Amino acid sequence: MLELLAPAGSMDALRAAVQNGADAVYLGLSAFNARRGAKNFTLEELREAVTYCHVRGAAVHLTLNILAADRELPEAAELIRAAAQLGVDAFIVQDLGLVRLCRALAPDVAVHASTQMSIHSLEGVLEAAALGVSRVVLARELPREEIAFICRNAPVEIEVFGHGALCMCYSGQCYLSAVIGRRSGNRGQCAQPCRMPYGFGRFEESRYPLSLKDNCLVEYLQELRAMGVRSLKIEGRMKRPEYVAVVTRIYRAVLDGRAVTREDLQELETIFSRQGFTQGYYLGRTGEDMFGTHQDNAEDRDLMAAARASYERGENPRVGVTFYAMLRAGEESQLAVEDDLGHVVRTRGPVPERAVNRPLTEADLQERLQKTGGTPYFVRQVRAAVEPGLILPAAAVNAMRREVLDQLTALRGRTEPPRLGAVAPLSRSPGRTEAPALTVSVRTAAQITNRLLEAKPEVLYLPLTELLEHPEIPGRLPPETALAVSLPRIIHDRERSQWAAALERVRAMGVRQALTGNLGQIRLLKQKGFTVRGDFGLNIFNSHALDVVRQLGLQSQLLSFELMLSQVRDLSKPLDTELLVYGRLPLMLMENCVIKSRTGVCSCDTPAKLIDRMGEEFPLLKDPGTCRNVLYNGKRLYLLDKLQTLQSLGLWALRLSFTTENPAEVDAALGQFFGAGDFDPGTCTRGLYVRGVE
Repeated sequence: MLELLAPAGSMDALRAAVQNGADAVYLGLSAFNARRGAKNFTLEELREAVTYCHVRGAAVHLTLNILAADRELPEAAELIRAAAQLGVDAFIVQDLGLVRLCRALAPDVAVHASTQMSIHSLEGVLEAAALGVSRVVLARELPREEIAFICRNAPVEIEVFGHGALCMCYSGQCYLSAVIGRRSGNRGQCAQPCRMPYGFGRFEESRYPLSLKDNCLVEYLQELRAMGVRSLKIEGRMKRPEYVAVVTRIYRAVLDGRAVTREDLQELETIFSRQGFTQGYYLGRTGEDMFGTHQDNAEDRDLMAAARASYERGENPRVGVTFYAMLRAGEESQLAVEDDLGHVVRTRGPVPERAVNRPLTEADLQERLQKTGGTPYFVRQVRAAVEPGLILPAAAVNAMRREVLDQLTALRGRTEPPRLGAVAPLSRSPGRTEAPALTVSVRTAAQITNRLLEAKPEVLYLPLTELLEHPEIPGRLPPETALAVSLPRIIHDRERSQWAAALERVRAMGVRQALTGNLGQIRLLKQKGFTVRGDFGLNIFNSHALDVVRQLGLQSQLLSFELMLSQVRDLSKPLDTELLVYGRLPLMLMENCVIKSRTGVCSCDTPAKLIDRMGEEFPLLKDPGTCRNVLYNGKRLYLLDKLQTLQSLGLWALRLSFTTENPAEVDAALGQFFGAGDFDPGTCTRGLYVRGVE
């Protein structure tokens, strides 16, 4: 079965989804979900929502898909317990710490790995499965060949994004909204700055180089089903109920076997689009055709009215039932109903009388029991046994039918008390007591200056491909400095073999450490004999998440740069932790090459930049070893004048990250690290360490 999963940003949207054929809905409460701008649900409304859905045969998935801080975890734990008691069918989770809480507190409720986990490979799916996840929502950038490969080999369910808004950045790897306005996408507050205009070299009001058209896979549903995809997700918790109604209705009809029509495509575009739709990622055709912006068009009143009517006027019966009736002389009439879950409800009615004129037949009784209008039920079958010559008033039959259906509704909406557990308390680990060491990451070999080597960083992080091009680098390093190769955050399954071979080559050069920012690379690195260090892409935001990556075997972990320094201080640190204190913050990681979309040619080796309406510049660089773009902040993160403060946070190391810097700028930053610099608010920023994120 290919589940149709629809969004519910409100109770009206939930009804719209269910009445138009959704197999499941996903929704959020007022906190801990990635669409905090939606109306969302209270716990009491969640109770109503679960009952409504379960009666009608639909599942409810609760979104907990944000990063949670330590001080928020007790509230999150209470919410998890309460939601489990109310009968939710699954939690959708991003944070590794919240995955642990869900598995411990509500062991019988499924946990789904959110697309915010940035899982895009089979090994990422395997790693998530080992953590207790039963479904993985794949990254939206995957082509169909890779989706099919993962489905064939995955030990858990796979969910694919089918319709709605596409983010330019890999989900979970976007920090643009957080860094420029404190509204973190990883915390459910994205302000969508990617939908704003930008220019190349100068601001251009008519250019939208980061705004993609909406995804639309309605024409590929049977193909996805054949692959083994378990769930197809419609995006739109911020959309109105009419949108949910129209999109769900069309996808339901096509899933049920109807061919896609021109009218379907027109209605989908009318209800919402960004200059049409795209299937670019699914078909492996990235480029300029994928880009578009939303245009305000005249509302189709007839379409909107029909959409509202679909969920405001009565029921669309969706639960099949079987009636069993028996009428015998001298005995009370009997009626039972059975649903598709095996629930059986029985009742008794009046004793039938002898017919004076026309007796009641089995066909008559079947006809009367078929009248289930206004309920969630339709009749699959009526099995009746009626002795000849008897009669029973229609009112009595109707009353019995209503009674058993009401009892069935109550039974289907009932939630059995769940099995609840507890979270094992963490042993407090304050971290290192000595002064933090220095670690340095560079993007190019040219940035490894003599001054840098003289600084003797504890670890030097270097892109793996850069090391292969400069095999002399290990021989230049002082014995005090370990060399760690850094991998790109995204390595698709089609790219795995080349990276595996590259790892073997650098291991033969004596390198034994590697840096990764994605769950899907941990197994590969350990198989190849590397000590693994965790990068910012893992989004480690709380103590439980830190303990999870410790259990995964990581040697150290760079903390999320969305944390405040006070939160960093309070973290329990069961493994060595790093903090980024200098460098351009990576804001977006993009499969679609912005540079090629502009010029039509692959020139991403040439640095470029975007400029926003405020005149701020954002450098665009190629992610080393790939054709993916990384958008960086124009101002450099700078805490080099706060080193005394940082020494009391329990950190193992402070990291300097060099991206666009030339050798002279590298040397200048190192000099400032050792006490010869001041903060320049014109070119530098404190990042989010002081002001925090919403």
